[in-house]
Amino acid sequence: MEAKRLKKSRYITGLDGVRTLAVVGVILYHLMPDKMRGGYLGVPLFFAISGYLITDHLRQEWEQEGRISLKQFYLRRLKRLYPPLVFFFLTTITYITLFQRNLLNNLKGVVISTLGYFNNWWQINQGLSYFERYSNPSPFTHVWYLSVEAQNYLIWPLLFILLMLLVKKRRPIFLIVFVAALASAIWMAVQYVPGADPTRVYYGTDTRIFSIWLGSAAAFIWPSNRLRAKIPQQAKRILNGVGLASLGILILAFFKLDANYTFIYWGGMFLLSIVAVLLIMVVVHPGASLDKWLTNPVFAYIGKRSYGIYLYQYPVMIFYESKVKNISNNLWLHTVIELLLIMICAELSYQLVDKRMKNFDYSKTWQTVKGWFTPPILSKQKPFLLPGLVLVLVSVVGFVIAPTNHVTAEQQRMQEQILKNREIAEASKKKAKEEASKTTDSTATSEETTDSSDKEAAAKSEAQLKQVATNYDLSLDEVKSAEKLQFTAFGDSVMLGAAQGLKDVFPNAVVDADISRQIWNSSDLIESLAKQDLLYDPVLIGLGTNGDFSDAQFDSFIKLFGNRQVYWVNVHAPSLRLQNVVNDHLNEMAQKYGNLTIIDWHTYASNGSADWFYEDGIHVTPKGLIAYVKLISEALNK
Repeated sequence: MEAKRLKKSRYITGLDGVRTLAVVGVILYHLMPDKMRGGYLGVPLFFAISGYLITDHLRQEWEQEGRISLKQFYLRRLKRLYPPLVFFFLTTITYITLFQRNLLNNLKGVVISTLGYFNNWWQINQGLSYFERYSNPSPFTHVWYLSVEAQNYLIWPLLFILLMLLVKKRRPIFLIVFVAALASAIWMAVQYVPGADPTRVYYGTDTRIFSIWLGSAAAFIWPSNRLRAKIPQQAKRILNGVGLASLGILILAFFKLDANYTFIYWGGMFLLSIVAVLLIMVVVHPGASLDKWLTNPVFAYIGKRSYGIYLYQYPVMIFYESKVKNISNNLWLHTVIELLLIMICAELSYQLVDKRMKNFDYSKTWQTVKGWFTPPILSKQKPFLLPGLVLVLVSVVGFVIAPTNHVTAEQQRMQEQILKNREIAEASKKKAKEEASKTTDSTATSEETTDSSDKEAAAKSEAQLKQVATNYDLSLDEVKSAEKLQFTAFGDSVMLGAAQGLKDVFPNAVVDADISRQIWNSSDLIESLAKQDLLYDPVLIGLGTNGDFSDAQFDSFIKLFGNRQVYWVNVHAPSLRLQNVVNDHLNEMAQKYGNLTIIDWHTYASNGSADWFYEDGIHVTPKGLIAYVKLISEALNK
């Protein structure tokens, strides 16, 4: 039956071109997020291809045999997905164990959930974010995708059989599956909260399966083996037009549609999945030209290795960028190097695993394993035995010693600092509210008592100011001037780490800062401060560490401050590829808005000392805090 099924299925070479588009979009989304803002949409394109092909093959098997062999279906999927995945874990865990043991943390949960194909729900349960790529980088963030695919593989053949037995006719089945996909998209819209982290709806099988099921629905009304190669020229022109339009829309979306747009989760991803399915339908039609147009050696090469390319993209980026601390200064060079490393890893996986395991007889697995250990152990006929044993041994050791929720001493200090500074920030807002509610009336006191208390307070204040000046390397005049300033400081974890220093030097400032903040999810917070009369003039902003922004996002954000003077502390994060992109963008915005002044923390810190920063090179140590606050004081006191 398997031979018969394969014989009647044609390999559609143009789909390698579609896979190439998808995997290039995903990789460039991670490597060049400022250029390929919508590259994540390669994932629904992958989903749509999977849904169409799996259902098309099941339909052909049903037509030929009148039944579906569930055992053979699941075995085919496991044989296709598991060997490269196991090899991926062996190689990455070996590297981590030998060279980067800090990444062993929570490895057991990652491996078990991935091999069990529930990693997407595991990541959701762990509170991990796909979009906070700088706070807790993991080489395994992207494997959520495999779990959604595998969960569909588990349930879809059963649903397919039920539909074929109970409904039978293709068009009604198409409508049922399409409505089910639509329900999933509606559920995504219901679950999505504008301004909040969208990871839950991005990872969830229930909110993402519509892309797969749209492809599955198409397979019922557009069966690949029933499409005629010879069609009227008018029909061919229409098909080609639809295909090219779909391709153009997807490419444009890859460049323009930021993952933070509400439109994406309120129907946009559903619509683009339909566009992806239309492209696939045209490519698989033998009467159209797109199959030929998307067939070439380059696309064939990348398409056949797309699984490996997807697997190794994240580990290469995380491993490489953790070792290269100045990546933002030579961004294009490092991007090319990372692309080459990803392709090398994918090629090794393809040659050593994909090709060798494609026709492997799993019924002879035990005999094959015994043969490896038949003398002579080391021979030309067994060139990969010793390296393979090393990979297995080291990765097993790494898996065994991997800690769960381990916190290093430095991470502990940073967490304690964050908790303390959150309290300081909240206290600053509470103090501002209390002072605003005070009346100007005061109880009359004797002139002598008043003079005495004033002198004592002044002496005490003078001593405190001198101590602050000494602590933060400021002059007494600078501290006296800073004490009178009243402004609102709003920012991400870098500014949160400086909350103590800001309150010491600027006791009348309101500090509102927290981890993982970005421009796109801060508008509601600014509006809340304004409603509480806590949005003073001037405003100090510290955003950009966690990601870039579009012109439209920045325009909407800056307008919230009206005519207030805005001071923006730019980004110092040399290990992050977006550092220069964000800073250049901020400089452009400063030219556009007359009330915006950039405080150049990046240049100041670059000329400073390495002990200003913790290991990540971003968050300030106590010494860095002094420099950070000093720079802000000089800017605000001008």
